[in-house]
Amino acid sequence: MSKSLKRVRRVLEEAGVSAAVLEMADGARTAVEAASAAGCGIDQIAKSIIFRDQTSGEAVLFVTAGGNLVDTEKASAVAGGALGKADATLIRAQTGFAIGGVSPIGHLSPIRAWYDPRLLDFDLVYAAAGTPRHIFPINPRVLMGLVGAHEADFTA
Repeated sequence: MSKSLKRVRRVLEEAGVSAAVLEMADGARTAVEAASAAGCGIDQIAKSIIFRDQTSGEAVLFVTAGGNLVDTEKASAVAGGALGKADATLIRAQTGFAIGGVSPIGHLSPIRAWYDPRLLDFDLVYAAAGTPRHIFPINPRVLMGLVGAHEADFTA
């Protein structure tokens, strides 16, 4: 089992959340792939979108419904400063995850995070579990709490 997957499982276990991590044979790198594999609607996929804070250089996280796009201007306003594209090196260094498997939980370092209210329309959402092949089902309010995210409007 990968270190990334172990970190995600540990966070879930320590929080008392019984979420069965699912391995998808064909992968779940994108929201479309994950929704297809899980048999759910695309907006039930909790995407982890990482930006780079242009002032601090740190990664910031926006957890959004799979069918939504993050509006950079709105996200920058919510974050309180200009945001830019985060590269794979920054994402790996701060979260410990590779692009395509970034989980909203289990990061190596604390991360500022915001949460798409669209996810709260569902009883169950699916999020990446630290690899491009693993996802886990969870109540969206529980996930928001585990992430430590603030609900905000940042989508296009």
